[in-house]
Amino acid sequence: MSRTELLVIWMVLAAVGFAQQSERNSSSRSKIFPKTFGGSRNHKIHESNSSQNSAHVPASRRGIPGNHPHSWQRNEIVEVKVSDVARQYLTGLGTTVVIPFIYSFVFTASLPLNLLAILVFIFKIGLTKPTAIYMMNLAAADLLFVLLLPLKISYHFSGNDWGFGPFVCRLVTGGFYAYMCSSVLLMTCISVDRYLAVVYPIKSASWRSRRRAAGLCLVAWLLSICSALPLFLTQQSVYVTNLNITTCHDVLTLPVLHTFSLYYFPSLCILFFVIPLVVTTACYMKIISTLRSASAVNPYGKRRAFFLAIIVLCVFLVCFTPTNIVLLIHSLHFSTEPSDTLYFVYMLCVCLGSVSCCFDPLIYYYASSSFQNQLHHLLNSREDESIQVKELINKPGTSTPYL
Repeated sequence: MSRTELLVIWMVLAAVGFAQQSERNSSSRSKIFPKTFGGSRNHKIHESNSSQNSAHVPASRRGIPGNHPHSWQRNEIVEVKVSDVARQYLTGLGTTVVIPFIYSFVFTASLPLNLLAILVFIFKIGLTKPTAIYMMNLAAADLLFVLLLPLKISYHFSGNDWGFGPFVCRLVTGGFYAYMCSSVLLMTCISVDRYLAVVYPIKSASWRSRRRAAGLCLVAWLLSICSALPLFLTQQSVYVTNLNITTCHDVLTLPVLHTFSLYYFPSLCILFFVIPLVVTTACYMKIISTLRSASAVNPYGKRRAFFLAIIVLCVFLVCFTPTNIVLLIHSLHFSTEPSDTLYFVYMLCVCLGSVSCCFDPLIYYYASSSFQNQLHHLLNSREDESIQVKELINKPGTSTPYL
């Protein structure tokens, strides 16, 4: 059994064990450590002691029963009360207007671009080369992620009130993290493939096969799904009593995540961001160095490789670096005192990271000459058709039929 298979099996077993432990600990009355925004869990108070105890409990800790707007909340959703700082963020313009507006722009712009890219790769170029296979999988990851955005848009525009059920909430939350991991891994595969094709064009010809590329894409998908399994398997929906809303992943009270986050999120950042960033940077630095020293290379090819390196590194630095740095800092704060402000910054960084779906089509354009040719052919053919239609309309003696 290979190392990759052992790693996948280990991550699956660890995620299942973590989910079982979280279920056992979620019912305990021990101290609650928030994963995202701080939320103090509400506990039922006996009627005989309610009037006496309420005077000694701070206002931010009192469990005020609220009306459940959704029937599935009664038995499946934990009730909490958030701090004044978290309440301001959950009701402010940042989370209810700015974030859903950016998500709406990403959905509108990236959906047709990535759908067009998939159609071009499948029906025009064909999945015969490793680069095309990697880029088609990256476009598929972008498309699947974009299809989840309408749920997030509706959630934020509704005042951070989730109305699609606990299972869909876990699906969307895990899908977000799985997308980030798969996108980073697939871009790393593209970088390594470009490195082998440019620096070792003859030696790597036999290794860069269609079968190996498909296998690497499958490994990238499995690792991404396994990395998000703890989020798929744990409760992500919480009913906030003092706001009368049900949040999705933004307020959590699972105590086991206090200890787990010290290992899970730092490992996620190192395995799915730091190492791929180092590998990708090294690959493109060597590619640029090789192309500069080669005098026989076409200047257009050099320029295209340079732009590809800039775009990939910009996607890493602009879209994924802030998210992973803030996530790492936020997770390390669990051992001392969680910060609601820091999590709000993380929400903005995740929103900024979604813009990578709009940048990825530029990677296809500069990484594949076949994609360039097909796109130019498609645009030129449409321009020719429009010119012919205009000439036909303006030609004397012709008439346009009524519609």
